[in-house]
Amino acid sequence: MKVSAIIPAAGSGHRFGEAKQFKSLAGRPLLFHSLKPFLESSIIQEVIVVVPDHQIDTVHRDLLSMSAGKSLKVIAGGARRQDSVKNGVTAAVSSANLVCIHDAARPFVSETLINNSIAACKTADGAVVALRSIDTVKLSESGKVKETLNREKIWLAQTPQTFWKDKLIQALDHADAKSFTATDESYLMEAMGFSVALVQGDINNFKITTMDDWKRAEYLI
Repeated sequence: MKVSAIIPAAGSGHRFGEAKQFKSLAGRPLLFHSLKPFLESSIIQEVIVVVPDHQIDTVHRDLLSMSAGKSLKVIAGGARRQDSVKNGVTAAVSSANLVCIHDAARPFVSETLINNSIAACKTADGAVVALRSIDTVKLSESGKVKETLNREKIWLAQTPQTFWKDKLIQALDHADAKSFTATDESYLMEAMGFSVALVQGDINNFKITTMDDWKRAEYLI
C-alpha cells in the first residue's frame, strides 16, 4: 500500500483565538511537531500540508529543512476542513492508494498510531483512531438530559484517519452534491455506507483547542 499523508492546517483558530498551528511550542511551530512522525515514517510516501493561500511559500520554505528528502507539498486550503482535505487528496500522487489524514493541532501522534490506522485498512474501507469513553455520556436537549447513552458503544474520535483514496473521493464528492458539512472525514465515509474500523488511540494524542490544552501540551513536551 502506498500512502499519502494529508495535514489540514488552514484553519483560522477562531475558538483558540489565533492560528495555533503556527504558534511556537518548545521553540518550533505546533505544525512542525504534528508533521515530524509522518516525515520520519517509512510507510508514508509523501506529505501534503494544506495551509492558507498567503502562507504557502513561507511554510514550504520552513518545512524543507525537516523533510529529510521525503516528497513534501504545501498547497492552499478551502473554506471548510473537508474542502482543504479534498484539495489535499486531489494533490496526492496518483500511485498512492491510501490517504492518512491528521490534525495539525495534535502534536503527540506516534508512529504506532499511524501504522495501526494504515494496517486496519486491509480489512475495511477506512480506519479511525479513537478512545473508548470512560465517562457516562448524556444526550442533552434544551439544556436538560434527554437520555443516558451506553458508554460501551461510545468512542471519541481522534486522528489519524486513513481511507482508501478512491472511496474517500467518492465520499467528498457526495458531500458536495448533497451540500452537507462534516466535522471529520469518517462521517463522510459513513454517509456513503463504507466500513470504517476503530483503532485504539492514545490519551496524549489530544487536539489543542483551548489554552488549557496548550498548557497541557507545554507540560508534556
